[in-house]
Amino acid sequence: MPLIVFEGLDGSGKSSLMNSLERELSSKKLPVVRTREPGGTPLGDEIRNMILRTEGAAPTPRTELLLYEASRSQHVDQVIRPALQRRDWVLCDRFSASSVAFQAGGREISEEWVEKLNEFATGGVQAELTVLLDLSVEESLRRRSQRQAHQGSGADRIESEADAFHERVRQSFLRQARRQPGHWLVLDAAQAQENLLQQLLEHLRSLQWLKS
Repeated sequence: MPLIVFEGLDGSGKSSLMNSLERELSSKKLPVVRTREPGGTPLGDEIRNMILRTEGAAPTPRTELLLYEASRSQHVDQVIRPALQRRDWVLCDRFSASSVAFQAGGREISEEWVEKLNEFATGGVQAELTVLLDLSVEESLRRRSQRQAHQGSGADRIESEADAFHERVRQSFLRQARRQPGHWLVLDAAQAQENLLQQLLEHLRSLQWLKS
């Protein structure tokens, strides 16, 4: 069964679309594992806290990349690969494309090195489909501000980066999608959630992963 990864800027609606797809698959009695990065395992969640916390010393860009890859290695070995071997559907909030976008794009680390570390951390596991919810930096900021006000929380360390950082991340996602059009589905995240779900389901049917 497929590994489907959801990517995009924070506030793009990844969680909502994942919720909708998970309900759709469950209604068809299909086995689904939902997970996320960084995190997905107890050790990965500890690393997530180290990466995103705003207090204390921030990791340098190379250290940040290595922390993400350490979390990913544990995640693949303990969660993703076993689920795929069971032939479960795996829905993952962020995966290796995020490292290319945030660390190569945002932090301007060599993309070649990021790709090498991704390969090592995943042991060759790749997404069959990456769903990119494309959103402008301005709209991402507006949605994040609304969410934080509703939850009474502040921005994490990555969310607090300058607009120029997030624009480089967005453009990296779009470049990756253009390089592998057969493995990416780019959706306009400004649309209503119901429209996004229907477009995703239509795409899954066109791949013959789902029946009509």
